[in-house]
Amino acid sequence: MKESKKRISLAPSSWWYGTITLVGCLVFSVAVTGQDIPTGASIPVPQLPTAPSVLLKAQSTPAYEGKPGNPQQAGARPTVALRAAYSEPGTTPGRARLITLQEAQEKAAPAGSNPMVRLGQLQVEVARQTRLGTKSSFFPQIGSTFENLHFNKFMGQELEIHRPIQGGTTTVGLPLLGQNQTLVAVTATQPITPLLQLRQLYKINLADERIARAKAGMPVSETASKVEKTYYELLVAQRQLDFAKVKSTETANKWLVASSSTMPVASGSHDEDLIEASNAMAIATTRVKEFTASLNDMLGWPPDTELQLVPPDPRFEDISLREATDKALAANPEVIEAEQNVVKARAASTLQKLAYVPVVAAMGGYAYQDNVIPLLPRDFSFIGIVATYNLFDFGKREHTIKGANAQAEMAEIALQLTKAKVAASVKNSHLELERSRQLSELTRRLDSAIQVQRASYEENSAEVIAAKKAKVEAEMFQADLDYRQALARLKTLMGER
Repeated sequence: MKESKKRISLAPSSWWYGTITLVGCLVFSVAVTGQDIPTGASIPVPQLPTAPSVLLKAQSTPAYEGKPGNPQQAGARPTVALRAAYSEPGTTPGRARLITLQEAQEKAAPAGSNPMVRLGQLQVEVARQTRLGTKSSFFPQIGSTFENLHFNKFMGQELEIHRPIQGGTTTVGLPLLGQNQTLVAVTATQPITPLLQLRQLYKINLADERIARAKAGMPVSETASKVEKTYYELLVAQRQLDFAKVKSTETANKWLVASSSTMPVASGSHDEDLIEASNAMAIATTRVKEFTASLNDMLGWPPDTELQLVPPDPRFEDISLREATDKALAANPEVIEAEQNVVKARAASTLQKLAYVPVVAAMGGYAYQDNVIPLLPRDFSFIGIVATYNLFDFGKREHTIKGANAQAEMAEIALQLTKAKVAASVKNSHLELERSRQLSELTRRLDSAIQVQRASYEENSAEVIAAKKAKVEAEMFQADLDYRQALARLKTLMGER
């Protein structure tokens, strides 16, 4: 009796898990009173669910064997009850939604519902329409005019003429414009020298369109990468939860066996282990809920939808550093933008130089006038050339050309720096890819070894094998995620989606 009270005094007083405290009080009260637990009774225990694949067996203490009056039966029953409370019904296929990584990516990234994808498409469309608008300026511009006017006064000069023979005076009107007039005119203007400027402007618009197209596919790849990352994080969290369940069950069983023993046992270490296991269990459960809600949000499902994820098959690709660098320098969006900026800067410089060329255009047209100008024929046509030139602008054109040349040189230097930066990024990503691949292959070999060991395990090592498998699978999926992310970064640098 004194030994049992001594063990009670050793228990920590700052337990912040009410359920664990309840278990300790019940077990210690049984040990103090020396009463056996009835056959049909079970001890309330904290609900720490065990992984469905883990097989638990009743533990027995060798010191109790072959001794009369030992508390083996009293200790065995709480252990069996504890395992029954830790286990939870397996998820039925009707509750959990089975989904693969490819299905998740296809469902989370439809082109019509993603606003970022739509924004990229609109940017491409704006650049395309601007280019086509510039292209249409190469052709003749045809316009028309229609006028029908009535003036309240005579539009001209009235003259009084004396008639010496007949006598008297008469009034004669000399109209400049008709009081009631109608005019219909059609004109066509074909630019001649402005075609040189329009050609440079067309190059600038074409470069803008190419930049928009290079960036248009980025939101889709970013969404797929986010889904892949969350998918693998949930896989890792689920395996970590399985590992935490096994360790929690093992720790709780040891704690119950130690607490129900009549021998004096220091329970401080077992209590700390149980608290630590409970903390790990709570953290793992929270992570699973968090990643499940995140993935459901991407898929458009309710946050509490239970997901059953299919582990993706390993995907290893052989990409040499030379191949990756060549593709990146040819198709990387940043390199494409820098190259097109050089094209735009050079076209802008040429466009400013064309300011010294006179603006010459050919014009032609047809007009029909009804009493607009009475002295003119009813209908007539015309054709000719119109030219304008700015004789002196106080050096404005010269300064503008020098500024455009400086911008072109800046764009060329920026292109060189961008290529160097992309090449360095490709090298780092390639090294990270190789490192992640080696780690992924290593963890898969460890998982295969665990499978072989599990096929020939002894009955008393079932929990150990299950814990090892859950831990190795978590590391394996984390290594696969690192490899896939490194591969995605490398392919993004290579300009592949």
